[in-house]
Amino acid sequence: MKLAKNKKIFFLAGFPRSGNTLLTSILNQNPDICCTPKSASLEIYKDIFNIKYKDVFINYPDHSSLDNVLDIVYSAYYKDWNYKYIIDRGPAGVEEYLYLLKKHLKQEIKIIFLVRPLLEVLASWISWSLKTPNSFIRRRTKNPTEACHYLMRDNGQMRVEMRCMHNLLKPENKHHVHFIDYKEIVEKPKATMKGIYKFFNIPAFKHRFINLEQVKINGLGYDDTIMGKDLHTINTKKLIKSKTDVNILPPEIIKQYGKIKFI
Repeated sequence: MKLAKNKKIFFLAGFPRSGNTLLTSILNQNPDICCTPKSASLEIYKDIFNIKYKDVFINYPDHSSLDNVLDIVYSAYYKDWNYKYIIDRGPAGVEEYLYLLKKHLKQEIKIIFLVRPLLEVLASWISWSLKTPNSFIRRRTKNPTEACHYLMRDNGQMRVEMRCMHNLLKPENKHHVHFIDYKEIVEKPKATMKGIYKFFNIPAFKHRFINLEQVKINGLGYDDTIMGKDLHTINTKKLIKSKTDVNILPPEIIKQYGKIKFI
């Protein structure tokens, strides 16, 4: 099975609360592009590959046949998506994922990575959770301090994206990534989009930065019952940088995590 003619797969990674949904809404104005919500595709890759550690495979280690399945994960997953360009959202730069993509995707790997100061990211999470009774943070933690440590836990999304960035900054991987700061999306949207199209090497599109649309793909949106209400809701009138005050964070959180600097 081959990818549909002219269909290319790109990736969107980066820290949560860094403009992922906003950028997705803008990119999807282009009828040739579908930038997805958080995708299950990388998890599918990982689960299939991990069969190699199970007794049933070890007993009969047919690597070639399993590799054939891994080769068609993306062509099968996006078979019915009628777009020239798919931007798959997930931490594609994480070492084990990037290894699989290099081996099985059979395309040049290009990843957009969104960055934002860590304390702003944590403050944005806390600000949202304080006004969202059904947020997953309030269901699993008792106070902002505990919430921040939970968000920064090993194998949590923040740590996974930090691993993703670390791996993409290695000399052998830097050509795969294009970094975008959150503030550039809202303060320099035209330049931001120009940079994305240049990085992907695809025809540019004239985007609008007002009257945006909530993200909905193939008739589906996010299920608010999983993470909490309005986590992926954007301001549709115009681009506005969220006014998140890091001082809502507990002093010990600012002291501990404020030391972590990104590029």
